[in-house]
Amino acid sequence: MQNSTVELTSLDCPRVRTFKRREIVPLQEDTLWQIQSGTVRLLTISEDGAIITLGFWGVGDSTGYPLVCIQPCYMECLTTVEAARLNINQCWNMNQVMLAHISQMQELMRIRHGQTLQRIQLLLNWLASKFGSRIDQGYLIHLRLTHQQIAEAIGSSRVTVTRLIHELERTDVISYSERHHIILHSC
Repeated sequence: MQNSTVELTSLDCPRVRTFKRREIVPLQEDTLWQIQSGTVRLLTISEDGAIITLGFWGVGDSTGYPLVCIQPCYMECLTTVEAARLNINQCWNMNQVMLAHISQMQELMRIRHGQTLQRIQLLLNWLASKFGSRIDQGYLIHLRLTHQQIAEAIGSSRVTVTRLIHELERTDVISYSERHHIILHSC
C-alpha cells in the first residue's frame, strides 16, 4: 500500500506570529501579513521627518509591502497582533485585497484635506465604520489611538488634535467608555 500523505512545505502552511503593541512587523517584497487578531497601521516617513499614516488594518485584513511599494514603509502594531505570514502567491483573493488597500489609502488621503476639526470628525466617522460597533449612545470605536496617531493620520499636530478632541468632548460629539475607547455620538 502506498503512502498517500502529501508533505506540506512551509509555504503551504502560513506561519502565525505574535507581535507586541508598538512592535514593527518585518516587511518583505514577496510577503503579506493576514491579521488574525489585533490592529496594525502602515506608515511612511516624509523627507522632512513627518509620519504619514497609509492605513489601518484589523482582523481578516491582509497587508504588506507588495501592496504599498513605498520606501520607507513600516507596519506598526497598535495592539497585540497575531498575523499569518503569506507568500504573495498564497493570496487567493489578491484583487479584492488590492482594491481594499487602494480604497482605504484614498479615503485617508481625502481625510487629510480641509479644516482640522472636520478632518478629525471624518477620521472618527471612518474609524467607527471600520472598527466600531453600534451602541445606544452612538458608535463605540474599538481601536484606541493616541492624539499623536490621530494627528499623523490627518496631517496635523498633536497639540491641535488634543485641543479639538477636548472641544468635541465639551460639545458632546464624543465621550469615552470605561475602557477609554471613543464613543462617537453623531455619525
